[in-house]
Amino acid sequence: MKFPCALIAIVAGLAATTAFAATPEELIAKNRCGRCHSAKTTVKAPSFASIAEKYKGQADASAKVAQMLKTGANEHDKVAASDAELKAVADFVLSSK
Repeated sequence: MKFPCALIAIVAGLAATTAFAATPEELIAKNRCGRCHSAKTTVKAPSFASIAEKYKGQADASAKVAQMLKTGANEHDKVAASDAELKAVADFVLSSK
């Protein structure tokens, strides 16, 4: 009887520690991007819409923005997230109008 209980505890522990990717909106809120950015107007830093306009038509725009978020380039804070999450945030920002 101890074995099934131990197995259930292990599976439950693994399920509890499995990281689920956050949505771009959740990452933006978690990292308090709104302190400096907004969707359409400049606060302390460019709006998402102006960032999208800047990179419009550039094939590598998503990779550039994700890398900037990851490294903290251009006076931007580093964003602690997986590469996939950073790409999702970059795609979200670049889709702004």
